[in-house]
Amino acid sequence: MKNTIDSIAILDCGGQYTKVIDRKVREQFVKSDIFPLLTKADDLKGYKGIILSGGPESVWSDTSLRYDKKIFSLGIPILGICYGMHLINSHFKGQVKPGVKNEYGETTITVDHNCPLFSGLDNSQTVLMSHGDSVQTLAKGFLPCATSGPVVAALWNKANNIFGVQFHPEVDLTLHGKQIMQNFLKKICRFSGNYMLKDRIQTAIAKIREQVGKNKILVLVSGGVDSAVSAVLLLKALNQDQVYGIHVDHGLMRKDESDLICENLKSLGLKNLDRVNAEDLFFNTIVVSEGKSLGPLKQVTDPEEKRNIIGHLFIDVVKNETEKLRLDVNNTYIAQGTLRPDLIESGNPDVSSYAHKIKTHHNDVEIIRKARDKGLIVETNWDWHKDEVREVARRLGIEESIAGRQPFPGPGLAIRLICHDGKQKATEAQIDEFKKQLGKLQSEIKADGKSAIDYQGEIIPLKTVGVQGDCRSYRYLGIFAGGFDALDWDRMYKIGTELPNKLSFVNRVAYVLNQKEFGGEVVCSPMYIAHENVELLRELDFIVRNYLDKPPVSQVFAVLLPVGITKKYSVAIRSFITNDFMTGRPAAIGKDVGIDVIKQLTNEIVEKFNEIEFVLYDVTSKPPATVEWE
Repeated sequence: MKNTIDSIAILDCGGQYTKVIDRKVREQFVKSDIFPLLTKADDLKGYKGIILSGGPESVWSDTSLRYDKKIFSLGIPILGICYGMHLINSHFKGQVKPGVKNEYGETTITVDHNCPLFSGLDNSQTVLMSHGDSVQTLAKGFLPCATSGPVVAALWNKANNIFGVQFHPEVDLTLHGKQIMQNFLKKICRFSGNYMLKDRIQTAIAKIREQVGKNKILVLVSGGVDSAVSAVLLLKALNQDQVYGIHVDHGLMRKDESDLICENLKSLGLKNLDRVNAEDLFFNTIVVSEGKSLGPLKQVTDPEEKRNIIGHLFIDVVKNETEKLRLDVNNTYIAQGTLRPDLIESGNPDVSSYAHKIKTHHNDVEIIRKARDKGLIVETNWDWHKDEVREVARRLGIEESIAGRQPFPGPGLAIRLICHDGKQKATEAQIDEFKKQLGKLQSEIKADGKSAIDYQGEIIPLKTVGVQGDCRSYRYLGIFAGGFDALDWDRMYKIGTELPNKLSFVNRVAYVLNQKEFGGEVVCSPMYIAHENVELLRELDFIVRNYLDKPPVSQVFAVLLPVGITKKYSVAIRSFITNDFMTGRPAAIGKDVGIDVIKQLTNEIVEKFNEIEFVLYDVTSKPPATVEWE
């Protein structure tokens, strides 16, 4: 494929951030096309630059990825990110090895601003690292142009215009990543920038017309901005009588949400709207996936199994409603608001040949993929990120209450209720190591001139989903207590950042807001999805969002845990700041969110809900944790 119109080629090495790279390129009004790493160099002629993405593999291992070595002879600028940098260094006979230094999270590096990649930047930069391998020996002809202690954080071959960065400039947690990307695109590749969003909206409408023609189409509408944009694009592209909306209330929606959703969708012009109340079906049904029986949901603890069950039941409901509407199930198109990041995290082979699955999305399970193979799935937002979809919504005239609506996953509260069989336990060695590392961090904080605070810490044998080094992790939760008196955000955030880096069995850390110390043994009780605990979570979530769902917070929600000393439950607050939802950080108490607000929220929860033991605040970035806990 040749393209000479302000375009760059992104070679995908399987990284979870490949589409974020794509998004950041498009922010500069530059068109990008994503190809597998093994793409032939001849197919890349005509592009003005190449970006090699990150990825989960190691260049020194037997599973290292193959590539066409001629890409380095095309005579165009190349930027390698993380694995991409390792590939560059290895290709030119440098060495990459594990064990130099593991870095997951925000890291301070020193850059050489004489390198055009860092033009206009200060020497000290905060960046997002996510790696276990590092450059050990620099390839001949390359210079280090950024460092993080012993780690080569960036390299540069001036003669060939080839650059590599160990960190991720494409994500929000790299504070000046946008400038770094702009330097590469505008100053090094010399793009002018002429790729506009409005043109892509017209392209999406044209594709809908081409794919659907005069056939009927069902749109699955959750009420979020993604499915609302899908519905409006369909209404613009097709006759209203062709478009049928289905809203499925699986008993796992937020408070009053289904009522609000249906009212909003009707006001958008979706006259053929069917609301299905299906809590009993979703809670009590056994499904068969790939020859295995799964469920019912009320007896499941594994998050992947939850997602699979819900994904399959969604389609079963759609099939039943299709029959009720007297539509031909085998020839009716289905539209959904799937975003590209959803497909990347699901390890969808249509998006990335090498990506590791982080979590299954309910809108990308096996049955959906089979329907997609038949051409019956219409995904209007396939190539957009969340912030782009919001902008599309505003351009389409969708009201701000929907355009700016906080994300809510398809499985709903099912993945915010952390189920437990009562059998998981951390080992004594893990418990001791957790407390040892917490103590070391407190000593480091004291050495930096801060007054001592004796936090207490515990490993909670509940596992949550994370993403580390572009791979899925499913590891324990660590908590530490200090109460309101020890609310020092910088200290808390340092602990939340460092512990997952130091402990292989932890990927998420939360702070206990309502107790200074534990005062007893912290235990996990068995818990499964049931109407009663979903209703409890629904009320807790409503209160949490009422206090914290305000700028600059991008997403906030409550998580229910079967954790306590004398009480059955604890609640965790996840308050997150991001633009792309692929990376981000927790909202800082005392900075992004007022301390008084947090105190009022905590006190209200303690006063209203006698069954709650701990009020926790998630202090972990993405990575190493995901936004959702499951």
